[in-house]
Amino acid sequence: MAIIALAVLAAIFGAILGFASIRFKVEADPIVDQIDAILPQTQCGQCGYPGCRPYAEAIANGDHINKCPPGGQATIEKLADLMGVEPEESAHDLDSKIPTVAFIHEDMCIGCTKCIQACPVDAIVGGTKAVHTVIKDECTGCDLCVAPCPTDCIEMIPVATTTESWKWQLNSIPVLNITDAADDAVNVKDSIK
Repeated sequence: MAIIALAVLAAIFGAILGFASIRFKVEADPIVDQIDAILPQTQCGQCGYPGCRPYAEAIANGDHINKCPPGGQATIEKLADLMGVEPEESAHDLDSKIPTVAFIHEDMCIGCTKCIQACPVDAIVGGTKAVHTVIKDECTGCDLCVAPCPTDCIEMIPVATTTESWKWQLNSIPVLNITDAADDAVNVKDSIK
């Protein structure tokens, strides 16, 4: 009998909670969702906010759109287009900043896991009292793992240049519109006659 009473109470309270969640639902600002979708979601905090969602809320409330180093100039331009403002120069010197990744000197690592807890993108793997290592492709270079390390075994090193990360200087190649050139040649030939 007690089990049936508890089941009935649980069903009643569940129905009340379900109704309340629908009735009193707080609608999110759609512009914040659109801004958040543009941001790179690294949650690195380099913008001065604890993550991408709080920064998106700040942008929607009038903050500058140029504070996201992982997003770079491309993100600034997308945000400017969305917000209907002129693109700003980055608040961080993106051109002179060399991209870096974290490197753990494994002979000094004591396996405390403080760097794992600090990493916003889970780019560090390892267990308690075991050596940790960084997944280079996942690391954003945010530098948040360096400060908590008690043995100073984490160093930020430049990203190795590959064909994917090389800054190719591809100047546009001028192309002659052949159909216009052929028409011009015919016109010149006709005028000579």
